[in-house]
Amino acid sequence: MWKYEKKLQYPVNIKTPNPKYAQIIITQYGGPDGEASAALRYLTQRYGQPYDEVKAILTDIGTEELAHMEMICAMVHQLTRKLTPEEINASGFAPYFVDHTNAVYQIAASGAPWTATYYQSKGDVITDLHENLAAEQKARTTYDNLLRLIDDPDITEPLKFLREREIVHYQRFGEALRLSTDRLDCKNFYAFNPGFDK
Repeated sequence: MWKYEKKLQYPVNIKTPNPKYAQIIITQYGGPDGEASAALRYLTQRYGQPYDEVKAILTDIGTEELAHMEMICAMVHQLTRKLTPEEINASGFAPYFVDHTNAVYQIAASGAPWTATYYQSKGDVITDLHENLAAEQKARTTYDNLLRLIDDPDITEPLKFLREREIVHYQRFGEALRLSTDRLDCKNFYAFNPGFDK
């Protein structure tokens, strides 16, 4: 199903470690609106979709989200490499360091560990696509917030790329929703579906 290219979708080359930035960027790996939740959401939902085109969109975007997880992990890794104990203490990174050293761990910026409750899969094409549209907007907002707080171009450029991809994904899910609503029949549970409401 996948062909793995051993390079990041967008280059990540952070010259200056910064554990404070790592602590907030990591939310896009293991936070409620992060890339791990998105990948699992879409790759799980694809099995309940009635249309091949929608399955293909979910597979494409879910696969790309795996690449985005890889980028976020590379960023967090580069931001926390070779820290001294003094830098760890001064930055507030010590609680994370005690539990995970410099490993990348699925956690939100708030400190909450990742949980499967961050995403939903209902098996109803309309419900799932609305879930996905909202998820992409929440991820975009998180990238907006990160870009407001970070001023290092080595970090902001990959973040801008990831933000742009959230917008593209939102548009693709909009296409999938239009395609699906055009094909509604009694097999699709939708509030305004005349075939179902007879």
